[in-house]
Amino acid sequence: MITVPAVGTERSDAELLAAHVAGDRDAFAELFHRHQRQLHRLARLTTRSPEDAEDALQDAMLSAHRCAGSFRHDAAVGSWLHRIVVNACLDRLRRVKGRPTIPLEDVYPVEDRTVQVETGIAVQQALMRLSVEQRAALVAVDMQGCSIADTARMLGIAEGTVKSRCARGRARLVQLLGYLNAPADQL
Repeated sequence: MITVPAVGTERSDAELLAAHVAGDRDAFAELFHRHQRQLHRLARLTTRSPEDAEDALQDAMLSAHRCAGSFRHDAAVGSWLHRIVVNACLDRLRRVKGRPTIPLEDVYPVEDRTVQVETGIAVQQALMRLSVEQRAALVAVDMQGCSIADTARMLGIAEGTVKSRCARGRARLVQLLGYLNAPADQL
């Protein structure tokens, strides 16, 4: 049977634990919220990181929730929870000690591609400043690797026209993108 305290009275930790064991769905949550700050602080002081503290506290509360029926009442419920949290932290530290973590960058080095991306954007913007005819010829020949003859057929123009459009387009790109070759101290 679940006992409900009179309005205005607060149940003790032992009463909350007993109510939890008896089937009161809210009793353990109330008990946890009552001790949460102290238990979290304990876990944080015992483990190496905030993430480990959160995990250890969660493991401890699951263990306390499951083992509440075996509480012997020979200590205060707060002390019992304290011991469960310390044990969960020590277990986590032992597991982590056996499997040292390696920074993700050491396993999968991530190359900084900022310069390539910025250069790509600058080239794209410069290409858009060329005439449509020059841009089409340059993209086909220089970027897609098409031959002069294939480009001429695709665009329906003479091979000489493709060559001249490419030459004029490249010259214009050199003007537009010349700053990319400048030494850093001149920018």
